[in-house]
Amino acid sequence: MRMRHIPVFFLLMALFIAPAYADDLTAIIQKHYAGMKSFSADFDQTLTHKESGSRDKRQGTILFAKPLRIHWHTKTPKAEYLIITQQSIWNYIPDESIAYRYNPNLVQGAANIIQVITGQADLMRDFDVKRVGMENNLQRLKLYPKNPTTQLVEADIWVDPITGVIRKTESTDFYGNRNAIRFTAYKENISVKESLFAFKPPKGVEVEDRRKDTEDKDLLR
Repeated sequence: MRMRHIPVFFLLMALFIAPAYADDLTAIIQKHYAGMKSFSADFDQTLTHKESGSRDKRQGTILFAKPLRIHWHTKTPKAEYLIITQQSIWNYIPDESIAYRYNPNLVQGAANIIQVITGQADLMRDFDVKRVGMENNLQRLKLYPKNPTTQLVEADIWVDPITGVIRKTESTDFYGNRNAIRFTAYKENISVKESLFAFKPPKGVEVEDRRKDTEDKDLLR
């Protein structure tokens, strides 16, 4: 069967439209999160280890408030807390009676999945953004950091194309490990208790100070 000839004009239009659409949606995302003050959500998380092929599943809740305050509570398979502010980062594991303290600079870099899922990353400035396609009424975008780190070499985000809300992310680190996070029961501009962003190690809990560590770390693993 003879193939129909496609005019060069339409081929050129296809090349220009896809990136333009990605740029337009990126602008919608940025505008939405710029006007948002806080959000809460339930999350499902799947960590896939490249070498072993094993998959770890977790569930919990996230509370975010500007400028950068996060209360990340993993409930299953075991309790774990990640408390992030601009002054400190605490990772508390009750069952192990240990709390790790990290340098807040860990979440300040552009190539950081925490900045992406909270809408604080400047997608247009810090990433090359490519449109992939629609999946379950969400637009999938692929992000390539312009300055990749060991913890983030690429990421996919699934976005509501109308509101610009990020509903799911999947990040890949330098070693090929993947971290997929899906948000449900999402609520915006809620009142927050400041006490949830303050952490004091309970009596008897060992504190391991890692503020001088220079190695990149994905805090959500």
